[in-house]
Amino acid sequence: MRNTARLAAMLLVSLITATAGHARSAYAPDKENLAVATFAGGCFWCVEEGFEKIPGVVEAVSGYSGGKETNPSYEQVSAGQTGHTEAVQVYYDPAVITYEGLVEGFWRFVDPTDSAGQFVDRGRQYRPAIFYHSREQQRIAQTSRDALEASGRYDEPVVIEIAPFTTFYDAETYHQDYASKNPLRYKFYTFNSGRYQFIDRVWGDDQTLDFSRFQPSTNSEGKQAGFDPATFTRPSDAALRQQLSAEQFRVAREGGTERAFNNPYWDEKRAGIYVDIVSGEPLFSSRDKYVSGTGWPSFTQPISGDSVVEKDDSSFFISRTEIRSRHADSHLGHVFDDGPAPTGLRYCMNSAAMRFIPLEEMAAQGYGDYIAAVTGEG
Repeated sequence: MRNTARLAAMLLVSLITATAGHARSAYAPDKENLAVATFAGGCFWCVEEGFEKIPGVVEAVSGYSGGKETNPSYEQVSAGQTGHTEAVQVYYDPAVITYEGLVEGFWRFVDPTDSAGQFVDRGRQYRPAIFYHSREQQRIAQTSRDALEASGRYDEPVVIEIAPFTTFYDAETYHQDYASKNPLRYKFYTFNSGRYQFIDRVWGDDQTLDFSRFQPSTNSEGKQAGFDPATFTRPSDAALRQQLSAEQFRVAREGGTERAFNNPYWDEKRAGIYVDIVSGEPLFSSRDKYVSGTGWPSFTQPISGDSVVEKDDSSFFISRTEIRSRHADSHLGHVFDDGPAPTGLRYCMNSAAMRFIPLEEMAAQGYGDYIAAVTGEG
């Protein structure tokens, strides 16, 4: 049921017919090289305002996502008839802010423990969600959610939906930039919603986030730097417990093995490279990946001869060859001599110890020098 304060505010605004879009928002900026992310956190006025305060966000658009109704109106969505939830599509500059930074900012203006609505706005039309546009966004969102759950910050379990993005429809024009166009009405609604009282209680002094932590590393030419062994220092295990999900830490630092057929990259088919989850050092190319039938990502060889380190492993009364990353010293998996040509080797790796970078994002993330290792050209 819609909060009385918000209804009062709505009645004071003239109704304007929306132009809904689902391929590209009518409000999308013309600036090139922007990335897109989609989030839902109850009232889209609040979520839009939250994202537009984050450095690197060029535009945040209020709309509807997560349902099947075509071109829904506000009245239809708010009545709970469409399956959509109020959502915000975020256009951001990945050279200024990472997707991880957006997710970390998002936690600070929503309640991820409430799947039945947000604050005074109740129903699935106000359910929180992260709608990922790529496997990498999915990995980052899930890792961040797991870390949030493990932090013990909330009294209730973190239950926010993380689902693939399907479509987005712009909300009516009067909803766009509502906070800046209607500051008094917006303040009246937010005060009575209880949102920011909840945020203050849960986050306290941690509510203000230093977004400089989430700026991509750049080189002297202003391009993302990728991995530089000369400047990399492996964080302490205490720091990595905060940085990684519990599963990533168990695998990379404690030598664990993830479940077969239940990990992000065992069936990843896109072109790109796999880098260390801790350091970002390049490890494997999709060009050398093959279907081993084991349920883990498997490769015939590393991306270069010195990118990994081999160590004897006699655990479980079996003699095996362990593979670790050279600089971060992360446990990656093992190598076996039952692989296909040309090497006859099977590098059986854990997804949890790696991060995948799609070919189309490699140059922007500072891995342009490795494109030839993926395409076979040059």
